[in-house]
Amino acid sequence: MSVILFDDQFRSNLLPLVYTRPVSELRVGILTIADKWRKHLKTDAAYLTESYLQEKYPIRYFPINLFINSAICPDDDLMEVLDTLKEGEALVAGQLLIAVRLAESDAREFSPLHAEKFKLIEYSKTFVRIAFPDHIFTFNDTEIRKDFKLITKGRQSSSLSSTNTVLGDDIFIENGVEAECSTFNTRTGPIYLGKRALVMEGCHIRGSFSLGDDSVIKMGAKIYGMTSVGPHSKVGGEINNSVIFANSAKGHEGYLGNSVIGEWCNIGADSNNSNMKNNYAEIRLWDYPTEGFRKTGLQFCGLIMADHAKCAINTMFNTGTVVGVGANIFGSGFPRNFVPDFSWGGNSGFEVYSLKKMFETAAKVYERRNAEFNETDSAILSRVFEMTEQYRRF
Repeated sequence: MSVILFDDQFRSNLLPLVYTRPVSELRVGILTIADKWRKHLKTDAAYLTESYLQEKYPIRYFPINLFINSAICPDDDLMEVLDTLKEGEALVAGQLLIAVRLAESDAREFSPLHAEKFKLIEYSKTFVRIAFPDHIFTFNDTEIRKDFKLITKGRQSSSLSSTNTVLGDDIFIENGVEAECSTFNTRTGPIYLGKRALVMEGCHIRGSFSLGDDSVIKMGAKIYGMTSVGPHSKVGGEINNSVIFANSAKGHEGYLGNSVIGEWCNIGADSNNSNMKNNYAEIRLWDYPTEGFRKTGLQFCGLIMADHAKCAINTMFNTGTVVGVGANIFGSGFPRNFVPDFSWGGNSGFEVYSLKKMFETAAKVYERRNAEFNETDSAILSRVFEMTEQYRRF
């Protein structure tokens, strides 16, 4: 059986984070959504996404195919129902298609827009669906706790050095972790430290928290709960209820709160984001489909930064700022609440960040992580550059 994670008609609500990936490759909790399904189903997963992403994220068909909505996070109740789903049956919640099981001939013609073709089964239980960028940090605590149980079930944790202080016992240490003279408070939620992760001296960490494989927390960092740091990343300063994807760096002092930072990003020293308005009002975020600002219903909402974005030292981000793919921000003052993709500049004004210059930087960044910036990556970014031209009205 092939498991195919499909992007539906609502994926544009998750821009700019999904310009460069399928929805299921978003990280929330310890794992990406795709990795959650792989572990639950104990099999690999393919992708049905935008055509310009399919080369990097391929699709494949088997005689039997289980299509699963890529914005939905698995749980035990969903797994129980999916196990009973028969060929031609679709699981729905109102107008939302959750999953459908199809033979190969029907699978090749599948579209999430035509659920009426199938025998519909209504699902009435609650589940986590990542419908907007702010849902990533909103549901992060829930997903860390679920992923922690999934990853650690039946396994034995490695031990920490005796120079550390651990409050509670809800902590799991993978092999190769180094940590000295730091505090870990698991009374507020579980703490997971991935393989070969490094926690330098003097750090204070409260659960729920996840640190990815080969990632680093620099000396004296203060990390509050509901926070995830992806693999091969580096963090420092003060972080609260935020998700940082893989291969990114916020390595210095400065505050990051109620935020999502994409992959291959860098945040300069002493940069800060506001996560609450001075008048305590509801926060709005830039919405790509409507080209306007969407009400989030949140009092706390910070920075949404897409892949390959960078900001210089002492950058200040207003409450509810969205930064697009490949943007490069510098200068004094607050940049606008929406920084278009491939922008170069700051509060004093922006110009277009040319693909040639952006690619030169990307190649150097990849090299620092022992990775290669290849033709597939450049083709995706070139397509995103074309798709986002309308937002660069400088």
